[in-house]
Amino acid sequence: MKILIVDRDEMATQLLKSKLEPLGHKIFIETVKNDAMDLLKHETYDIIFLDPSPLTSARPLLLNIRRAVNNYPYIFLTTENCTEEEAIKSGANACFAKPFDMDSLAPKLTSASRLIQLVNRIGDDSEDFPSAGGVIAKSAFNQLFLSAIDRADRYGEKTFILFFTMSNYDEIRQLDGPYVAEYAVAKLSQYLVRLRRQSDIIGQTAKYEFALLLQRPVYETEPIEAANRFAEALGKYELNMNESNIPLELRVSLVDLPTSNMVVEHIISYEKTSTS
Repeated sequence: MKILIVDRDEMATQLLKSKLEPLGHKIFIETVKNDAMDLLKHETYDIIFLDPSPLTSARPLLLNIRRAVNNYPYIFLTTENCTEEEAIKSGANACFAKPFDMDSLAPKLTSASRLIQLVNRIGDDSEDFPSAGGVIAKSAFNQLFLSAIDRADRYGEKTFILFFTMSNYDEIRQLDGPYVAEYAVAKLSQYLVRLRRQSDIIGQTAKYEFALLLQRPVYETEPIEAANRFAEALGKYELNMNESNIPLELRVSLVDLPTSNMVVEHIISYEKTSTS
């Protein structure tokens, strides 16, 4: 990935660079914030590590960055002893506080990469899936997804996305043919619509994947409870078909915005049903 480090602390920038470059990332360093803003108007970066010091508030600078860029970079706030809550309220995606805990860098980069991929994949308009049976089109879901990210930047609001992914769809399609694979997806779609609350918004985000937005949770554990509830219900549902030669595998994963941390993940394997 292409990474910009905006920091006047030479020791910190060199430490980050020494850890990121061996992973194959292209690293760019800018010590002057105004020069960094000029760069961002003409260049695109996947990730930005930002220390706004000596500014007392990072928020104005972060909002200016969001306005200046033509893409959606994942931004780490790198001030001393910052918290995730402070980072999100300032308009960043996450916090990577000084002094750096390098053991936590890899999972943080994984979360950043996940969000970058989601933005690109859900926003890819080369293939859409039409609204049908209570499931909205990918293009419509993308607008809500981008709105959730924007509200996180502007107001510090957290949103959760619950993904339902038929992880061995390609294998089923190859071994059993497109009809069997697409029939399984259709059955999953119908059951998710039955399971959801009336206010829940479900979109199809891939041939083998559906996503549900959980916005403004009333209490902290509500999204986790929802993920566990869906996983339990899906685990009891006979989703497999006799026509399939291999068991279906379904992944239920809960991701939060704007950090894109994986909060919960369930793997559900369906036994092949008997024809006798």
